[in-house]
Amino acid sequence: MCGIVGILGTHEVAPSLVEALRRLEYRGYDSAGIATLNDGHLDRRRAVGKLVNLSDLLVHDPLPGKAGIGHTRWATHGAPTVTNAHPHKAGPVAVVHNGIIENFRALREELAAHGLRPESETDTETVALLTQHHMAQGLSPVAAADRTLARLEGAFALVFLFDGEEDLLVAARKGSPLAIGHGKGEMYVGSDAIALASLTGQITYLEEGDRAVLTRSSLTIQDAAGAPALREMREVRLDAARIDKGGHKHFMAKEIAEQPTVIAQTMQTYLGADGRSIVLPGDGVDFSQISRLSLVACGTAFFACMTAKYWFERIAGLPVDIDIASEFRYREPPITPGTVALFVSQSGETADTLAALRYCAGRADRILSVVNVPESSIARESALSLPTHAGPEIGVASTKAFTCQLTVLLLLALKAGHDRGHLSDDALAEKLSSLRALPSLVNTALGASDALKAVAEDLAQAEDVLFLGRGAMYPLAHEGALKLKEISYIHAEAYASGELKHGPIALIDAHLPVIVLAPHDRLFDKTVSNMQEVMARGGKVVLLTDSRGHAAAKEGLWHHAIFPQVSEELAPILYAIPAQLLAYHTAVAKGTDVDQPRNLAKSVTVE
Repeated sequence: MCGIVGILGTHEVAPSLVEALRRLEYRGYDSAGIATLNDGHLDRRRAVGKLVNLSDLLVHDPLPGKAGIGHTRWATHGAPTVTNAHPHKAGPVAVVHNGIIENFRALREELAAHGLRPESETDTETVALLTQHHMAQGLSPVAAADRTLARLEGAFALVFLFDGEEDLLVAARKGSPLAIGHGKGEMYVGSDAIALASLTGQITYLEEGDRAVLTRSSLTIQDAAGAPALREMREVRLDAARIDKGGHKHFMAKEIAEQPTVIAQTMQTYLGADGRSIVLPGDGVDFSQISRLSLVACGTAFFACMTAKYWFERIAGLPVDIDIASEFRYREPPITPGTVALFVSQSGETADTLAALRYCAGRADRILSVVNVPESSIARESALSLPTHAGPEIGVASTKAFTCQLTVLLLLALKAGHDRGHLSDDALAEKLSSLRALPSLVNTALGASDALKAVAEDLAQAEDVLFLGRGAMYPLAHEGALKLKEISYIHAEAYASGELKHGPIALIDAHLPVIVLAPHDRLFDKTVSNMQEVMARGGKVVLLTDSRGHAAAKEGLWHHAIFPQVSEELAPILYAIPAQLLAYHTAVAKGTDVDQPRNLAKSVTVE
């Protein structure tokens, strides 16, 4: 993820900006830059590659000033070039940004009518241009920033710096985290406490929808409704700042909340500049030359593969085998000609998955991987590695890494459908247009957290829980059961809804909660029929559905939660959110160790 820092200082800020950016290198980046105010005038320096390149540039071309902003960028809109690097400047304003501005194309067209055209390929420059336009209409810097923020759609963290305003920064967050640091006669902004650790231990975390105005002696915050807001100042120990919870009670809560932003960044990384195509790194892959795909993974990543099987076969007509890596490696299956092997791992170091990859090397036509750590062993040993861009995931129970894995796998399935002639150019463009709405839909789904917390209070009393789903909701039922087991220690099982009568229905009684994942899709009526069988036997049904589904099947429910209507392809990603939130709130209600559940490790590097 991109890294952001801002400083209103009493000394030259360029060295401190670079040092703060260095603390954010763990996020991954391909360019960096800073902007400062010197005698009231904005200037900036930007460089492609590692921070050392920016540091070298500043040695030869210094950037004086006591107020500034900085950024490390992971390319999404546009290639990693100096022109696309942040900060972006338009007239009297410079901006740094983390996230995705979903409506930037529409805003660009509007600004073009006023003669304002971008120099870069980025969505971020649109923010600077729009702010410039509002200031040209006579608005003050703060008012112009507010007017701009009101027009933006998507998930973002933003910091604005203005010509002639030596004592002003404006910061805002929607989906992407931002922290405010308090110093002696100085103020700071950073993506998280890690960026600010060398500057201050006093941190205020902005909440969703907040806008903050900083001077060296003051901080004023307004909430999403525009009302003044007070946010707690926290003492953050500098030795703990490397992995900070960002104002959340647990890392898992933080990582669940980050999903609109990281899904958007993952998605945009693979979308072509025209928004109608999918572009893979390196030589890519031509699915028209593949006769079979073998998907291999462990744990949550295996359930991502289970989901992807539905996508590849339905969208692309491509036969798919899926295997748990620990079984695959010892089963020693024959690899037929025309088979491509795809391995999925959060860490890229999972021992069984790595061993399975090495078994396929020299047997499969090609080795692909989907990983969250680009320099990992699995990535290095793959012919083509596809990073998920989820960012560091500290909580043992995978959340954002899972949904980013699903996002990459769905994009691959769509590309396969296009390569194999199952999707026309227009059909692919239509599905990609639908996909671009996913971060906003996930953000809406997160709004059901309180409703699911109420469900979890009752669920925490159970000893056993059953999850049911049909189609691509079947793997999600497995993922929901795994999450609940991992962090709440409640025994949970998942079944395909149609299998209920083949044994599991014997478990149904008045004490057994049954979680039913059922968006109103082509399989909804059959799932509801199975749900009615549960209720007829006294089972306590929790229905996770959309408004149409609830209207059609609301009688006799124990609990329910409603989510946005989505296409069949997007439903597994969206419904991962309630599965995660149910597990999280249940674990909190039981008082278990959410982030470090017993007996588990984040990366399983032994057999």
